[in-house]
Order: sequence, then structure tokens, then C-alpha cells
Amino acid sequence: QVQLVETGGGLVQAGGSLRLSCAASGVSFDRYGMGWFRQAPEKEREFVATISMRGTIVRYADSVEGRFSISKDDAKTTVDLQMNSLKPEDTGVYYCASRYYGQGDHYTTADYEYDYWGQGTQVTVSS
Repeated sequence: QVQLVETGGGLVQAGGSLRLSCAASGVSFDRYGMGWFRQAPEKEREFVATISMRGTIVRYADSVEGRFSISKDDAKTTVDLQMNSLKPEDTGVYYCASRYYGQGDHYTTADYEYDYWGQGTQVTVSS
């Protein structure tokens, strides 16, 4: 059974940093591309960052480009999201998601293309 568990959320002041981690189990992690999404109160879920199956390609939402960094560790079966220079508009529940590819080095920014999701972790940035 595939399980994704996010940790690392919390309350931080604007300008601060947080590091989210997503631990995967029940998957052949090196066959999966991974993504981070977030959902603010009363808003649609939105793409934040993605990393390809082999970890060679990363993509970010324009709103986080240059501030966030995604990384994947196949040995530890984790995907991390380093968030720097946080802003109040970064507040929301952050979810990690996995998408099976099997081969190649694919990625996707579309939430409907992901197979499994974590339960989410709350990030709150105060002004």
C-alpha cells in the first residue's frame, strides 16, 4: 500500500524558512516523479514544485521560483521542499504527490495526473 507522509509544517514569520519532507512507502520510489501542491483557505489547490523521476528536471510555480527548492532522495525515499523568504501568501496546506512513470525522466505540474497523495501539512506565515 502506497503511503505518503508530510512533515515539517508550522508557523513562521514572513522572511523565514521551513523545510517540508515527504516520506514514501510501498512504492518503487526511483520509478516515480514527485510533486508539491498547496491549498490556501477558500482557494483551489495549486501547483508548487515538481521533480522528475530521475531527479534531473525540476519545475516551480512562478510565485515560488527562486525561493523554493525541491529535492528527491531515492535511497531515503523522501522528497523535500526547502522554502525560503516565506510570505504570508505562502500560507496553506502543503501536499506531496507521486506519479508512476517506470522509465524515462518525466514530470508533470498537473494535479490530476498524480496517483497518490499525502494527508498534507499546514504552513502558516505571519506578517
